[in-house]
Amino acid sequence: LEPGLVDYLRVPLRTITVNLPVEMDDGRVQNFVGYRVLHSDLLGPGKGGVRYHPEVSLEEVSALAALMTWKCSLVRIPFGGAKGGVTCDVKGLSRRELRRITRRFIAGLGDNIGPYTDIPAPDMYTDAQTMAWVYDTYDNMHPGENNLPVVTGKPLELGGSEGRDEATGRGCVFALERALALGVVPGLEEVGGARVAIQGFGEVGRVAARLLSERGAHIIAVSDSRGGVLAENGDNLDLDAVAAQKAEVGTVVGLPETRSITNDDLLALPCDILIPAALGGQIHSGNAEQVQARIVVEGANRPITPEADDILSARGIRVLPDILANAGGVTVSYYEWVQNIEHHSWPLESINGRLIARINAATDRVVSRWREFPRDCPDGSERLCTDLRTAALVEALARLALVVEQRGIWP
Repeated sequence: LEPGLVDYLRVPLRTITVNLPVEMDDGRVQNFVGYRVLHSDLLGPGKGGVRYHPEVSLEEVSALAALMTWKCSLVRIPFGGAKGGVTCDVKGLSRRELRRITRRFIAGLGDNIGPYTDIPAPDMYTDAQTMAWVYDTYDNMHPGENNLPVVTGKPLELGGSEGRDEATGRGCVFALERALALGVVPGLEEVGGARVAIQGFGEVGRVAARLLSERGAHIIAVSDSRGGVLAENGDNLDLDAVAAQKAEVGTVVGLPETRSITNDDLLALPCDILIPAALGGQIHSGNAEQVQARIVVEGANRPITPEADDILSARGIRVLPDILANAGGVTVSYYEWVQNIEHHSWPLESINGRLIARINAATDRVVSRWREFPRDCPDGSERLCTDLRTAALVEALARLALVVEQRGIWP
C-alpha cells in the first residue's frame, strides 16, 4: 500500500464526544460521557454497535470502529466501520435511567447518525430494548420519514430481523466449522467430539455453546464475569441447567455437580477449541503460554493482545480472528437494514442460509490467502507473519485499497 493510503486508512474519519446530563431516579443530575466514531465510509454508511460499560473510552471506541471497517470489508457488505458507547455501569442503573441516557445520547449525536450515514446496533450491555429507544428517539426527531433503517438489532415488532439475536454466535460456529473443514487444524476436521471451553455466557457464548453441543461437541466449561464452572466429570455441561442457574442467580458459578473455576483457569484448560466471548484483552503476554487449546475462536472483539498473538502463533495454536469469527452480527444487521428499506421481512431459513453462505465465502478467502503466504523470508532476516489474523487483515485491506483506487480521492 502507498504510505499515504496507510495513514488515511489508519485514522478515523470522524470522532464525536458528547456530555449527557441525565436526571436520575432520586432527582439528582449525573453527567455521562458518550462517544461515536465513524472510522470509514469508503464502502457505505457507518455500521457498529453501541456499548454501555464503565471502561468505555474514546480510544477503545476508535479501535473497535477500525475493526468494524476491516470486518465489513472482509465479509463484503456495503458498510464502513463505526462504534459508539457511553461510560456507565448498567448494573447500577434502573430501566428508566437507561432510557434517559439512551435518548440523551441519540439526541446529542443528532444527524451524525442516520439510515444512510451511520447505523448503530447492540453491543456490550445494550440490547433490542436499547435499540427500540434509539429508533424512537430518532423517529421523533425526523417525523414523516422511513426511519426503521437507522438502527439494527431492534425488536421484531419494530422491524427487527429474525435471527439477529443469535447471529454473532451462529456466525462464530459457521466460521469455525468451515475453517476446520478446510484443514486449518491438522487432525481436527469437525466440531463433533471436540472439547470446548467458552469464556462469556452472554449472547455470543450462550448461542455458540448450544449450537456446538447440538453438533456433538463437548462443552466442558463456561464462565461469566464472576467466574466459571467446569463439568465435574470433565465431559459435558448440562447447558439447560447452566442457563437456568444464570437466570436465577445472575451467574453460572455454583451450579450443582460442577467445579467452580476462575476465568484465568478456563483459559488454561486442556481443550480442542477455546472461545473467548467476553471482554477484550483476556489473553495477553502474561497467560498466553498457559493456553492449551488447538484453536482459539475470537467470539469477542480483540480478546487477544498483539503480544499474545505472537506467542500463540509461535506455539502453533491457530487463532480464528474476530473480524471473521464474530462477523455474523453485522452481517444479519445488514440484512435487517435491507429489509427495513424494502418494507419487507425475510424468513429465518432464508436469513440463516444467506449468513452461512457469506461466512463460508469469507472463511474460504482468508484460508486461501493464508495458504499463499511464504512461511520464511527469502533472505532469512526475519520471520514473516503467517497467522490467520494477518491473512484476514490483508484480505480486508486489499479490498479497501482497490475501492480507494477505483473511487479516487475527492476532490
